[in-house]
Amino acid sequence: MIANKSQNYISPEEYLKLEELSQIKHEYIQGEVYAMAGASDAHVTVAGNLFALLRNHVRGSGCRVYMSDMKARIESKNLYYYPDVMVSCDERDKAFQSFKRHPCLIIEVLSKGTEGLDRGDKFADYQELETLQEYVLISQKRQRVECFRRNAEGLWVLQSYTPGSEVYLASVHFRTTMDAIYEDVVFTGNDSEIE
Repeated sequence: MIANKSQNYISPEEYLKLEELSQIKHEYIQGEVYAMAGASDAHVTVAGNLFALLRNHVRGSGCRVYMSDMKARIESKNLYYYPDVMVSCDERDKAFQSFKRHPCLIIEVLSKGTEGLDRGDKFADYQELETLQEYVLISQKRQRVECFRRNAEGLWVLQSYTPGSEVYLASVHFRTTMDAIYEDVVFTGNDSEIE
């Protein structure tokens, strides 16, 4: 994410109006707006694979899968983020056309520029969503998936997946292989590329 800090505070309502007209996406953090950078081939491929797999899995269940053009609203923190993939099975989200407030699953594909934020502040912010059951971080440099699952005590427990593993997302009762998530991804080994 490339910071494009606004000099003046803007309200959530102003942000939503401006975002509807904008040619580029912006995340909203407590009155400040940040332009979002583009993504690499691996990033887009992994997110697309997961969207397709999850969409096929939840079809007819009442759950909806969203890609990176749908915002997650964290009202308690006055934030709007664009997760790479998000699933909501909550009827209340049908009332919102440009954002969702009650996701059960959020997935972020890591990149050099966003990994710190995705693991730190963004994860802490997402934990404010009472309906969120799983937060998944996916590497685009190697086959590695980290699933943080909220347990019965409200604690976040990490389950890691590596090559050859079957990945399980309990929030939507979904199983898939690492190969399916990484289908058509070419690992270049070039960590110096800007992401």
